[in-house]
Amino acid sequence: MPLVFKSLTTRIIATTIVLLVGGIFIYTFFNVRQQQSQLIDTARENTELLLHTVENSIYNTMHLGNVQDVSSILAMMGQHNQLVGVRIFHPHGVILRSSNPAEVGKVVGMDDYRLYLNPKHYGIFDLPPYGEVLSMVKPIYNEAACHTCHGSKAKVIGILNVDYSLYRTKMQMLTASRIFIASSVAITFFLSITISFILFKFVKKPLDSMTANMSRVENGDLSVRIDYRGTDDEIGKLINSFNSMVDRLEVTKKELEQYHFQQLERADRLAAIGEMAAGIAHEIKNPLAGISAAVSIIRDDMEPDDPRSGILKEVLQQVQRLDKTVNDLLFFGKPSVPELACIDISDIIEKTLKFASQHRGVKHIERQLEFAPGLPTVYADGKQMQQVFLNLILNAFQAMSEGGTLTISTSLSTRQGRDHVRIDVADTGSGIPPQIQEKIFTPFFTTKAQGTGLGLPICYKLINLHNGFFTVANNTPRGTIFTIELPACSVHDIEEVRRAHET
Repeated sequence: MPLVFKSLTTRIIATTIVLLVGGIFIYTFFNVRQQQSQLIDTARENTELLLHTVENSIYNTMHLGNVQDVSSILAMMGQHNQLVGVRIFHPHGVILRSSNPAEVGKVVGMDDYRLYLNPKHYGIFDLPPYGEVLSMVKPIYNEAACHTCHGSKAKVIGILNVDYSLYRTKMQMLTASRIFIASSVAITFFLSITISFILFKFVKKPLDSMTANMSRVENGDLSVRIDYRGTDDEIGKLINSFNSMVDRLEVTKKELEQYHFQQLERADRLAAIGEMAAGIAHEIKNPLAGISAAVSIIRDDMEPDDPRSGILKEVLQQVQRLDKTVNDLLFFGKPSVPELACIDISDIIEKTLKFASQHRGVKHIERQLEFAPGLPTVYADGKQMQQVFLNLILNAFQAMSEGGTLTISTSLSTRQGRDHVRIDVADTGSGIPPQIQEKIFTPFFTTKAQGTGLGLPICYKLINLHNGFFTVANNTPRGTIFTIELPACSVHDIEEVRRAHET
């Protein structure tokens, strides 16, 4: 398609002009045909009038007995500039009287004779050298006044024939057609120019302005606005919507910039707090070790039935809790780089579940393993995966303090065009409210009285370090289901492991 026709306005103008020209052409064609028909009818009426005039003159002359005057009447009528021939011929075809004496006694032309046999008694045909003529015939009946000369046997004593030239009529038709066609072309040209001007001014110009301003908005300039006077038409409504959209974009941009600035400030504060927390954790860890050792020695020196031994035992538990919190904080601030290898995740899960099942209070919890057969190995760090699954399993046990079922299942899934091993850890506990699910991976957020709020964030971070996916959802009919998807070992991963072992 040519470039010029890619414009919507150009296509509308071209289509409108084509339809306009087509409509005016059809109207002109039928109008010219109608005018031609009317001019032919007028010529026929004039010929019929002349025919009646000649007929009446002949009847009057013959009634008076002046038969010789008939030729004079025909000769006089033949001088009419529109008549090319006036004659009377016998029903057998012989010309009896004529405005042209040279044709008397000759046989009338076949076209004129056929008109006598035709019920219409008129027709148009070429008559050299006059061109097209309108020929009309009218029988002269044998009336009582004519019996004296013609007897009473013949019903028709002659046929009056008039040939009317259509040359002037054709010239009038040609002139009228030229005038009408010229006026139609002028009207078409004027309407085309007017429609094009209107479309360019009220459609193309505003649309071009909107396109240019949209490009500026796309490049980030939100200060552009379009001024349009015809605010009540469709283009005006479109431009108003565009201006309103840019206004909202500008407001949203300012809000996002302000929010981004706040987030940067918050990130800076959190970074500073993280560095401070890591420093404090290092400072706390060593004294805690000393306190734990000292309390253990003092407790070992006491008699088993000494009431102070229980207090020291509680002190040791709190020290251990503080030490775990410090370790989690240090690990979350700077987790160790995973040592990736192709491992059997089912084996890791079985070992972790067996270890976690030694926890007190889990005998009344049913444990189910549903491993899909033939699963590929995963590219992960076995120790870190054991840490993740231990955290999830212990959380599930705590959520089912009054009993329930823990189900761990595996399957094959596809993420971003690569095979993944999917692990679902589902419990039948009280579940996690939807408004809290979005917060459980946030550091230090916890609903447990003794929790640090770092377990799940650490798990989430470890899964991300393995290029995996970690999600949570409510289990059916009750409980929670955590889903982990880890990349399956590929040929490239196996080669990486082989090279690592060789080095």
